[in-house]
Amino acid sequence: MKKILTLIASVCIAISSVAQSSSFSGWPANYGGVMFQSFYWDSYQDTQWTNLTSQADTLAKYFDLVWVPQSGYCNSLTNQMGYADIWWFDQKSAFGTADQLKTMISTFKSKGLGTIADVVINHKNGNTNWCDFPTETWPGHGTMTWSLADICSNDDGGKTKAAGYNVTGAADTGDDFDGCRDLDHTSANVQKNIKLYLHFLLEEMGYTGFRYDMVKGYAPKYTKLYNEDAQPAFSVGEYWDGSASKVESWIYNTGKTSAAFDFPMKYLIKSAFGGDWSKLSNYASSSVAGNSSWAQYAVTFIDNHDTGEPASNADPQRANVAAANAFILAMPGTPCVWISHWKKYKTIIKKCILARKLAGVTNTSEIDASETGTTYGGFTLTVKGKNGNVKLLLGGSTAPTTGYQLACEGDNFKYYVSDGLDISGINSITDEPAETHEIPSFCTVADGEVCAFFEVPSTWGNVSKINCWAWDSKGNYTGNKWPGKTCTYLGTTTKGNKVYKWTWDRSYVSASGATASVPTYIIFSANSGSPQQDDMTFKNGNYYGLSEVYGNVIENTNGISTVTRTPDGTSEAWYSISGTRFSNKPTQKGLYIHNGKKIVIR
Repeated sequence: MKKILTLIASVCIAISSVAQSSSFSGWPANYGGVMFQSFYWDSYQDTQWTNLTSQADTLAKYFDLVWVPQSGYCNSLTNQMGYADIWWFDQKSAFGTADQLKTMISTFKSKGLGTIADVVINHKNGNTNWCDFPTETWPGHGTMTWSLADICSNDDGGKTKAAGYNVTGAADTGDDFDGCRDLDHTSANVQKNIKLYLHFLLEEMGYTGFRYDMVKGYAPKYTKLYNEDAQPAFSVGEYWDGSASKVESWIYNTGKTSAAFDFPMKYLIKSAFGGDWSKLSNYASSSVAGNSSWAQYAVTFIDNHDTGEPASNADPQRANVAAANAFILAMPGTPCVWISHWKKYKTIIKKCILARKLAGVTNTSEIDASETGTTYGGFTLTVKGKNGNVKLLLGGSTAPTTGYQLACEGDNFKYYVSDGLDISGINSITDEPAETHEIPSFCTVADGEVCAFFEVPSTWGNVSKINCWAWDSKGNYTGNKWPGKTCTYLGTTTKGNKVYKWTWDRSYVSASGATASVPTYIIFSANSGSPQQDDMTFKNGNYYGLSEVYGNVIENTNGISTVTRTPDGTSEAWYSISGTRFSNKPTQKGLYIHNGKKIVIR
């Protein structure tokens, strides 16, 4: 027995020494900051460096860190998000020039905002072929060169070798990434190049910290190696896994030199915010932020550029996105708010952030277990801040709120903070006017017609054609050959965006012999299928944008004001659905409002 106890003791000491082997911490304790993810897939306009720079004052009022997409040049300045990285020292991209990026970062820094670089070092793309990584020099600091020995020998499951490239690096120390070359992190040359790159991002570009992409692709000890060398103020890894213990193990094996995105928390929220609030009681075992031993290293989020729910997904969580954001903004960990949610629920999120900061909730705050749970129905969360407590009532919770004042509320949630805290700043926040999209008058629907309209985003630039792909669970309504049917150009909006229309020609392809009704889902795409819109739920007459429905031509649901009436009950004039007033009955074909009714003139 003595030998066994001695062995156990020695193992514990060894584990402790590994955990404490690094004096560098990749995420500070007692940190009260909130992160902002400034992009979604194809967010080329919203995420232009100049556009983000212009928002610095507003962002700095609520956020402390801004995560931006991979900023190195990928041999294209359009339709390239940066995750097939080629150049590391050349920082022009689809989001702007290197100078514009530097200006944004320095402007943010002057406002107290740190910029988080998206670091893609699991894999790399060739310049003109699969494996020809370019030689690059950072003047006065060093040159990076590459060879086939820097690529994993089993890259792409052996496809790279089969294609004629004799890659001779060691076997991959993590998951393979299909499509780019997996770097061999055991290579001294790879390590040297990555270290140089990270110093470049911090010292030359002015970044504050790193978001490491696809860290499952290489052993966590290399993240430790790179962080201990570069010493970023913040480091967070994309360890995409729903198991809290696995994410915590990755953090541990980086020597705690990095935080991790709390994917387990994301999946917990997804399962609970459809209305089964009781599942949130598993927060301690089913999330990193809910475990007091690891909350310091948890970056919580609802969705990101990869996980954002498509409109075709009928998951009830979609109706509780604001409540889900309120939840992570009350929990320990460091919350990361996604730009798409920020744009849609800006007022609510602003208030929740201010409430969190007012109470002094940090990434290591304590959850009051005695007041947290489902005793009062729904779910109640109470967290102890440095200045007071926050209490979040979700669903139908009727928990007592004596000693608290209401700071913010929305569908299925109420966010309270302790009495005595000054919430005047929260109450002063007013709703911002919603972004409107007028449906042009040339968009019409004939009797019996099944159709949809698409406004081409300005970020897509000049496109040769627009396609439609529509389907249901049994078959396809657009030929069943991607990218589907070519749409008809109708005209341009007052903002200059082109509008296209797809009309169902009654064709239907189904392997099961099913009978067609109307599509369930729809996607519009450009050129030969790229870029493409998010998956959308189909409704006849819908007028679609990139990721949302702007209105419906048949129902006139685009926010046009009600037509005023004269005392005798007749309307004063004819109106187009875009709101244009006509003194007399229009002579052009189209959909109009007259006498309080929608009228089609053919």
